[in-house]
Amino acid sequence: MTAPGYFVSFEGGDGGGKTTQARLLAEWIGEVTGREVVVTREPGGTPLGAELRRAVLHGDDMDPRTEALLYAADRAHHVASLVRPALERGAVVITDRYIDSSVAYQAGGRELGEDEVESISRWAVEGLMPDVTVLLDVDSATSAARLTGEPDRLERAGEDFHRRTREAYLRRAAAEPGRWVVIDAAGTVEDVQAQIRVDLAARLDLTPVVEEATDSDVAAGVAEDV
Repeated sequence: MTAPGYFVSFEGGDGGGKTTQARLLAEWIGEVTGREVVVTREPGGTPLGAELRRAVLHGDDMDPRTEALLYAADRAHHVASLVRPALERGAVVITDRYIDSSVAYQAGGRELGEDEVESISRWAVEGLMPDVTVLLDVDSATSAARLTGEPDRLERAGEDFHRRTREAYLRRAAAEPGRWVVIDAAGTVEDVQAQIRVDLAARLDLTPVVEEATDSDVAAGVAEDV
């Protein structure tokens, strides 16, 4: 693959549907472009990340700075061992959470310094940022209603924590509209995915490929009718 890779991150509070929407987007991009698509997540996208995920989400309580540093350590390893090599070979990488999660949760939710948290994370990944970040925005009531199973450490953090986290996401999206796509995630899975595809096709220069694929489908349908 000679074309450069594309890096897409999904962000938002719990219950927004990030995992489902990332998977559906990956399937669609693979189908319409024929490119390799790598779907991953933070924390937990590597074997080491899986161990760190258990520690930060299901382990003992820890102070906010320790939590932020563990996320940064996972991100450094994740990018060096998985994300950057995939991008260098021309793949589309779609990650469920990235740097913006740390800023929203540890700076917004935990009330650490936003500049400090972002600096640590950017240093950990040598400045690598997504081409596009999709924010699946849901209010606290919708988020709570969608959660199932035993809540993890972050899900148990309380309504004020999650309000601050959402506000931090929206501030970041407003400050950098060239990178962010904000989607109202309260709709159906199908409606949300349709909006993501429209926005991503334009942002990642996939429109000609998508139109060509659509025209081919139409032509095939006409041939079958004949």
